[in-house]
Amino acid sequence: MTELQQTISPVDGRIYIERPLADPAAINRTLDAAVAAQQGWAQVPLAQRVAVLTKAVDAFVASAGDIATEITWQMGRPIRHSPGEVRGFEERARHMLSIAADALAPVVPEAKAGFQRQIKRVPLGVVAVVAPWNYPYLTAVNAVIPALIAGNSVVLKHSHQTPLCAERFGAAFAAAGLPLGVFQYLHLSHAATSGLMGDPRVATVCFTGSVSGGHAVVQATARGFATAGLELGGKDPAYVRADANLDQAVEALTDGAFYNAGQSCCGIKRIYVAAPLYERFVDGVVALTQQYRLGSPLDPETTLGPVVRTAAADAVRAQVAAAVHAGARQLVDTKHFQQAAAGTPYLAPQVLVDVTHAMAIMREETFGPALGIMKVGSDAEALQLMNDSDYGLTAAIFSSDSVAAEALADRLETGTVFLNRCDYLDPALAWTGVKNSGRGCTLSRVGFEQLTRPKSYHFRIPT
Repeated sequence: MTELQQTISPVDGRIYIERPLADPAAINRTLDAAVAAQQGWAQVPLAQRVAVLTKAVDAFVASAGDIATEITWQMGRPIRHSPGEVRGFEERARHMLSIAADALAPVVPEAKAGFQRQIKRVPLGVVAVVAPWNYPYLTAVNAVIPALIAGNSVVLKHSHQTPLCAERFGAAFAAAGLPLGVFQYLHLSHAATSGLMGDPRVATVCFTGSVSGGHAVVQATARGFATAGLELGGKDPAYVRADANLDQAVEALTDGAFYNAGQSCCGIKRIYVAAPLYERFVDGVVALTQQYRLGSPLDPETTLGPVVRTAAADAVRAQVAAAVHAGARQLVDTKHFQQAAAGTPYLAPQVLVDVTHAMAIMREETFGPALGIMKVGSDAEALQLMNDSDYGLTAAIFSSDSVAAEALADRLETGTVFLNRCDYLDPALAWTGVKNSGRGCTLSRVGFEQLTRPKSYHFRIPT
């Protein structure tokens, strides 16, 4: 009997979609087709590849309304926010298409008499993309579109929570006339996903997920010698200096903590505030947090939807309770959030003070709407605490002094440092992490390097 995967909607707890899982024969056919199709796709001139993929982006954006509704049902994001994912998809895809000719152009060394020398960026082959549910298109597009631009074929395995996202990719590429086999998707079990990543026909894996998932990817790819790019967890900090614009910091960091119900690897999870601003900053964050409206994500007035499942909500509740037991104080009155209830994925946002780095709330990834805030007495103390983490995805500084901020940024152990903003990916900049936040890079011209290999041409010119 064919095994089914079920997507349980956090909106109402019902089965939203079912899909059969691919069996070994289907996986084998898919990989064979990907290998064969890639050889032809790589020979298509870059300009033609870009033209086809531009049509695919156009087709995808044309279905924006339906796609946004599906996102809300699959993972619970408020319907007022879900269209932003389509806009972000388009921004990233079109940027990577726009820079492809320059980013993939051969590198030509200085002239040498009698020789023609260059380094070309050539495709790797078959790229396996394993994508998560929390930003189902924004995470996948970072790898799928650049991989195809560069001449690779792609096999996408999406989360069981968001299977329609893989199908939407497929529909857009089909509408654009992408040759068969160049892009394919599979609904897979965990065991089958591991087998896919370890298959010798796969050249590289682009994975976004948990740290434990990253370890599993490394183990799987070792069997087949594939490389792997890993975007893993985060415990992203922010520092509000004494010279910061207080209102700007309060607004940006509250949104950075609670947008998407806090389910973001690069969301703000811990904040360090200079002593002169501490009380006013905390009061501002609490006041703004209490203005969120928790409820059905299908309601256009809702600004905070459920987390993805009840077990995820319970994990956040347990982390908050452990912090309170250890001496932290909760500042948000949950009575403001009548929809929140134990045994459901509807979870009230929470702000905690009197926290320390001995507490999990300040050290372990919190994939939900809970935030810890600490007072600091100096830049040095803030820097030490921000770096005191197993993670290193992003960090944010709020200050009116860009010179001082850059000096701090140079010493922060992260892939990205923001000044006076947070929780945003600029497709012109490299998206990367250090420590347990992963390895490799997507987006920007640098992102093409992970999806290609250098090939040197050393020609002696005939005389």
